Amino acid sequence: MHSTTAPLEWRENGVEQGFNIALAKKVAKRTGSHLGFRRQTLQTLIADLQSDAPQIDFFTAVSPVGIPRQSGQSDPIYTTYAKAYTALDSPDINGWSDLTNKRVAIKSGSFVDVYIKDHSQLFTRVDVDLYETGFKLLESGDVDVVLAENMVARRLQPHYAKVRSASEPLIFGVYSYVTSPQNQALLSDINTTLRQLKHSGEYDDLVAHWFGTGREKIDLTAEHLRILKYAIVIASMSFAGLLYTVFVSVRLRHRSDALAKELRQRKAAEQALTQITNQFQMMLDEIPYGVYLFDSSQQQLWSNGQHEHLLHHEAVTDERSNPFVFDDRFAQAMRRKLEFSEVLQLDNEYWLLQIFPIAQQQAVVLVQEVTEQQRLQQAHEQASRLASLGELSAGVAHEINNPTGLILHSIALISDAMHDINPMLVKFAKTQPNSRIAGLELDDGLQELTVSVETVTDAARRIARIVKDLKQYASPSTKRVEQLVDLNVSVETALRLTHNMVKRFDVKTLYSDESAITPGDDAQLQQVFINLIQNACLAMETYGGHLAISVAVVGSQVEVVVEDDGIGMSKDTFHRIKEPFFTTRRETGGTGLGLSICNRILDEHQARWTIQSTEGQGTRISLYFKRGNAS
Repeated sequence: MHSTTAPLEWRENGVEQGFNIALAKKVAKRTGSHLGFRRQTLQTLIADLQSDAPQIDFFTAVSPVGIPRQSGQSDPIYTTYAKAYTALDSPDINGWSDLTNKRVAIKSGSFVDVYIKDHSQLFTRVDVDLYETGFKLLESGDVDVVLAENMVARRLQPHYAKVRSASEPLIFGVYSYVTSPQNQALLSDINTTLRQLKHSGEYDDLVAHWFGTGREKIDLTAEHLRILKYAIVIASMSFAGLLYTVFVSVRLRHRSDALAKELRQRKAAEQALTQITNQFQMMLDEIPYGVYLFDSSQQQLWSNGQHEHLLHHEAVTDERSNPFVFDDRFAQAMRRKLEFSEVLQLDNEYWLLQIFPIAQQQAVVLVQEVTEQQRLQQAHEQASRLASLGELSAGVAHEINNPTGLILHSIALISDAMHDINPMLVKFAKTQPNSRIAGLELDDGLQELTVSVETVTDAARRIARIVKDLKQYASPSTKRVEQLVDLNVSVETALRLTHNMVKRFDVKTLYSDESAITPGDDAQLQQVFINLIQNACLAMETYGGHLAISVAVVGSQVEVVVEDDGIGMSKDTFHRIKEPFFTTRRETGGTGLGLSICNRILDEHQARWTIQSTEGQGTRISLYFKRGNAS
């Protein structure tokens, strides 16, 4: 909207009203559209509609008869006209020729402006932003004539004593809705609705309501002259008492109309205020935060009822696991006049409580659930610790690797020495049959030494393999290393790294005889297999004890299956196992990241996996990888 002219559109007591407003509401109601009002200058509205991304849909403007605006226009809404206004001592304007060489004020963007652009000008044009500006320039002598729309001029004239109406209508125009050129669908809906309103008679009812009896419909100056003539005639035919009675009656009637109008406006304002209040209350009731208003004596003045049980719950603790007493914290915040906030815990869930002291010795209290944020922070801290543990593991593995190398080197020397000493000991045993080695006869001692050397050699090599696998697993990698991975070897490595867990169970493995090669990152795939093996072992802690792992080539895919007879999963757990941070073992240190990371790694390797689990019977997880070409 850009007009403040009654009865078209104006704001009174904060309420937008008028003929254009009422008509727009009916159009919006019939088209099922939401209607919101925005008040700006006419120039701003025109510029907005001509922009690439308009912020408004339409506004009401006057266009000259027969001259459409550049933007889209609806069917006519109401007729009007413009004429000349001059100073009191200036001559009448009887036509366009009387404007020659005069300074004429034209409102930018108005229908007068649109009309002038298509007609030659014999006068000096002075652009103004508002008709009010033109009237001010006219009174100060800076312009000679103002070409103004009659509806607006009638409202302005009583405020400018030196301005008068100086001509008959010079330009005729019609009110219509103006839209963006690309918004033809809206314009079509508006035109259809306008025609329906005119056919149904609702349009005529609006015209009668806003422009009918009791409303200004004609030029005030001409009306005053007519009333003056009638008054003179009546005065000549009546006596002073009758004239006074008529005058008082007219005043009383106008006063009654004004009071009735004011009453209607107040009722409308009260209704609008009630609606806004209800909407605000509904919004506060629906937000997920607890909102409370307390006075200085801790009496609750208002709340939306969310999370109210937390304020005085005996089991609520603060971040340091100390009992939380709301009354003490509130009194402290009110005394210091400072904002207070603290994270509270109840039943393994977290809440952020904030206290904001405001004016009039009151305070607003907000309660927001932050369980997910706290768990993310805890998971981040645990991930940092795991990263540090990985670096430490790599260092420990390096330190173990050196003595393991020495053992292998030394045992190789001992093995060679045993091979050379053995013939000499055999000859020595023949000459000294009662000789002993470690309390054993020479033959038995030599056999035990040979077995011990082989045992130590195998153990040292096993340590070396485990250290190598551990260093590779713990080695930080910022990007995936693409290579051809033998899934038989990856699964075997994962079993070695988890040997301390799986040794308590009956483990059966079945590797593929064919080439089980897939393109991918060996370290990441080992991480997947380790996670699945660890989960299977945890599921069999108190139930079952059989773990089966197989690798098989199925067509163009390599299938890896990890199956246990553990506790299985419930339906709720089954549907959430891939969610980050979801775990059934949070009390024992579970993070809920294992299967989520597995899911990410498998997606990156374009692999798929299926899970079959029955509560109390166990779980079977099948992974399918794209088979690679070993050549």
